Amino acid sequence: MNSKLKKLIGLSLVALVGVGLTACGKSQDQKAADQKTWTVATSGTLYPTSYHDPKTKKLTGYDIEVIRAVAKGLHKKVVFKEYNVDGQLTAVKTGKVQMAVNDFAISPERKNQFLMSSPIKHSFNSLLVRKDDQSGIHSWADIKGKKAAGEAGTNYQRLAQQLGAKLVNYDNVSNDVYLKGVQSGKTDLIMNDYYLQKLALAAYPNSGLEIDPDMYFVTNEDGKGEGIVINKKDKALQKEVNEELAKLKKDGTLTKLAKKFYGTDVTKKPNVKNLKYFKISSKYKGE
Repeated sequence: MNSKLKKLIGLSLVALVGVGLTACGKSQDQKAADQKTWTVATSGTLYPTSYHDPKTKKLTGYDIEVIRAVAKGLHKKVVFKEYNVDGQLTAVKTGKVQMAVNDFAISPERKNQFLMSSPIKHSFNSLLVRKDDQSGIHSWADIKGKKAAGEAGTNYQRLAQQLGAKLVNYDNVSNDVYLKGVQSGKTDLIMNDYYLQKLALAAYPNSGLEIDPDMYFVTNEDGKGEGIVINKKDKALQKEVNEELAKLKKDGTLTKLAKKFYGTDVTKKPNVKNLKYFKISSKYKGE
């Protein structure tokens, strides 16, 4: 092999090594931003946030269509994977998915573990009980000893336990399962987002249940609205998602989607008086 040929091969190898180092040197942060297809975790059972249309069976909902609109603006494709709440957060944390959307509060606790998008929804919380006797709950003290329906690990179940309720945990089931449980007496109450509970009742008008009008609340875990959960290392992804959300808010897309799924503009902060404030004790976190 002549010296000129050896030199050319040597230069080629150096160039290839350089390319390899550049590719390997890309941070996880930049890789997530560069991906053409996003894998997003959700529940598929939380109406009207993330659910399957009864007629078409297609996954839809406010959070689902928001992330689709963000992806479209950034020329990305989206693939959804359905998990329970703990599964969604674990999938983001371990990198199995880039994001999770499921009415997640932008809470201080969550921001310690993940990056969060700017808010896509603002709300407050409520208590769903039997209509004929209010499930025997006429004050916050009455929750002690009652059976609270929910999903393990959620802020709602942690607060219910803190107030002395007996937890009845379900694993990623649809609204009708929760409602039937309270109706039958298997459970006594459901703590959840006001708008979600209101629409669940509207979907099942003969449930015999109601939202207690005197027991609205917020917690220290509610933070500043609800947003998209992103891996802690994916700052570039968070930045581009937030930039696109700002465009969608400015052009009215978010408001249009909010009114379509919630019947009101949940992108604006609600004006609710006499909200009870609860601080969730660290004693109950993760239980």
